[in-house]
Order: sequence, then C-alpha cells, then structure tokens
Amino acid sequence: MNIELMPNSHDLFVIQPKIHTDQRGYFLERFQHNLLQEACGLHIDFIQQNESLSSKNVIRGLHYQIQNTQSKLVTVIKGSVLDVVVDLRKNSSTFANWWSIELNSEKKNSLFVPKGFAHGFGVLSNEAIFSYMVDAPYDPTSEKTILWNDASLNIDWKISDPLVSTKDSAGVKFSDAIYF
Repeated sequence: MNIELMPNSHDLFVIQPKIHTDQRGYFLERFQHNLLQEACGLHIDFIQQNESLSSKNVIRGLHYQIQNTQSKLVTVIKGSVLDVVVDLRKNSSTFANWWSIELNSEKKNSLFVPKGFAHGFGVLSNEAIFSYMVDAPYDPTSEKTILWNDASLNIDWKISDPLVSTKDSAGVKFSDAIYF
C-alpha cells in the first residue's frame, strides 16, 4: 500500500493499494489503520461506511457538516468519478483552494479527506458505485452545501451536462459558507 500527499496539499492523502492478481481475480488491502495514522498524523476511527450508485454526469456535493465534522476515506467500487474537495479551514495556508482527483475501479485508489473540507464528486463513467468511510455519524441538521458551480471556486468538473439534485442546486456561494 502506498500513501502519498496529494500534490500541493498538506492534508489530503491518496492511497494506492497493492493489487494481487491471479487466475481467480484479485485481492487488495484497501485500508490499514496504522499506515493511514502514521502518514497523516491523526487518530482516525471510522465508524460508518456508506455507498451510493450514480449515473453518468451526476454531480453530488459540495457537502460538509458544521457539527460532527467528518474525516472521510472515499473510494470508487465501480466506474470512475472526479472527486473534488475544498479547504474550509480559515487558518489553513490552503484555505479556499480546491483539488480534484480521478478515482476509479481500475486503479482502486482512494482519497483520505480530513475534517474541515467540503466534498463532492462527478460521475465520469456510465455509472459509479461510490463508497466512503466516515469517523462521525451523518447529521442532517448540520449538513451544509456549497454550490458545485460557484464562480469564485471555478471548479472544472469535466462534465458538460451535469445532473444535480435540487438540494445541491440550492447550495450557498463559497463566500457565504460557514468555515472552520
């Protein structure tokens, strides 16, 4: 398993598992608690795993919680997505920066997103099964959404005709978001 910082970030870690293949298929270790803790310097206890199925051109996000903030380990089980995170930490040297990475079922790569980031993804394949582990429960009363197409962020989602939920279309501008 290889864990590396995402370029130009201080806190986002890309995990590339070692994939063992033979005539039967493959085996990999997706997550090792001690290796992630060692790499990021944080104590993380994932308590819940979630999964969603989305079709091509769906954009979900940019979501975050203001209480019960969550660290996430995100992975694509089937298909391909452009995973996007935005730094909401006011005192961070990368505040208001965004990053993207293609996560897909061929590479079997994952992204560790610490607390203090908004998160979303756009589906690049015909469909995608997206899985994420979190270290705090979902709290709908504290969930917030930043507009996926906020002009000040200028995120290139690599999707020309997005399908976005009513909730995500009603998100706030980055300038009106609640920061950490």
